[in-house]
Amino acid sequence: MHSSSQAPAAIAHISGGPGASLSGIVSFFPQERGTLVTAQIHGLPHEDGPCSARVFGFHIHEGGSCTPPDFEDAGGHYDPEGCPHPQHAGDLPPLFGCGSDAYLSVLTDRFTVPEVIGRTVVIHSDPDDFSSQPSGHAGARIGCGVIRAF
Repeated sequence: MHSSSQAPAAIAHISGGPGASLSGIVSFFPQERGTLVTAQIHGLPHEDGPCSARVFGFHIHEGGSCTPPDFEDAGGHYDPEGCPHPQHAGDLPPLFGCGSDAYLSVLTDRFTVPEVIGRTVVIHSDPDDFSSQPSGHAGARIGCGVIRAF
């Protein structure tokens, strides 16, 4: 079994649209029973105050490029089996903002690292509702990165 202290098998460098300070790294580590995905994101939109935490949709998309400002070329959710949302292979748990930062670590058996290399990771402006078809009504694409072999 690999651990997250080793070099990832794949990595995506996240950036926001023009003028946005959004940035981060999403890493993909092969594990015995799946793929460990870790995300460290900075510059998320936020407001100050005790009730200002935001939730952001977070998915693997099928496309292979991230052209700002709207990242539409990232395509739809990665869904090789034709499953309904939220059972797409690329559906991941949401990012919970802590101020302008978020950290996520999740083990998934929905894809292997080689299956997602060349695809994209997208951060959405709103939380995924886990029911609307085809993609959870998660709002605008505010961040994107192409997954590359490391």
